[in-house]
Amino acid sequence: MMKKTILIAAMLSLTACQGQGAKPGETSATGTSTGAATAGAPQTEEQKTLYALGLSIGRSISVFDMTPQELEFVKAGLTAQVTGQKTDVDLETYGPKLQDLARERSLRKANAEKEKSAKFLEEKAKEPGAVKTESGLIYKETQAGTGAQPQASDIVKVHYKGTLADGKEFDSSYKRGEPTQFPLQGVIKCWTEGLQKMKVGGKAQLVCPSDIAYGDRGAPPNIPGGAALVFEVELLEIVKAPEAPPGMPGMGTPPPGAKPPPAAKPPPATK
Repeated sequence: MMKKTILIAAMLSLTACQGQGAKPGETSATGTSTGAATAGAPQTEEQKTLYALGLSIGRSISVFDMTPQELEFVKAGLTAQVTGQKTDVDLETYGPKLQDLARERSLRKANAEKEKSAKFLEEKAKEPGAVKTESGLIYKETQAGTGAQPQASDIVKVHYKGTLADGKEFDSSYKRGEPTQFPLQGVIKCWTEGLQKMKVGGKAQLVCPSDIAYGDRGAPPNIPGGAALVFEVELLEIVKAPEAPPGMPGMGTPPPGAKPPPAAKPPPATK
């Protein structure tokens, strides 16, 4: 459903510039902008639902990282498509270019984010007690644990809070009011490595470069591509894997060192 929404939004958004009247950004003879008319704050349930449609489209096309001027072309194309006006751009010709443009803009944005994160990571690595590993993980124990130490094949139960480099929180099991559990081989590399350094009862800060977190794609809308992340983690328990039912071998914990699945998911950092 999300892929379909993105495709529809992209096709609507970049269809064309308005074919009638002034070009985007210009004003008409009455002095009003040729962009969308000012609707004001939505009042009725239907208006609020339509407003939500705009939010959904905006979220779907945020990957294009547009300037205000570029956004005017998007508005014009959307208006032309919805109102049936003659368009200045052929969708058959330019529609196929959307994917390449999205990829180019996404990579550009991710690279800018990584450049911005470089100084932050450098400063975090210099903090007292911080240890930077070969992968780039910056590990800092904040409370020593006294229990067992998990292995990569274990399932763990934790409380955690995740923030961006600027301190903005994007996820917290504390706020949800309950810890979460997951197999260490099914999360981002930063967690797989960092949790193995902890002991049950301990707390640590994991500072994760994007290469061992969400990468260039990020986890929209809360985590930008290329973003460095900070997790405050409390290791509560190493959970015993459920035993496989008779006649169904291989249903328990994966063997030590097993390769994570290709599309390994991070902890439930976004909802």
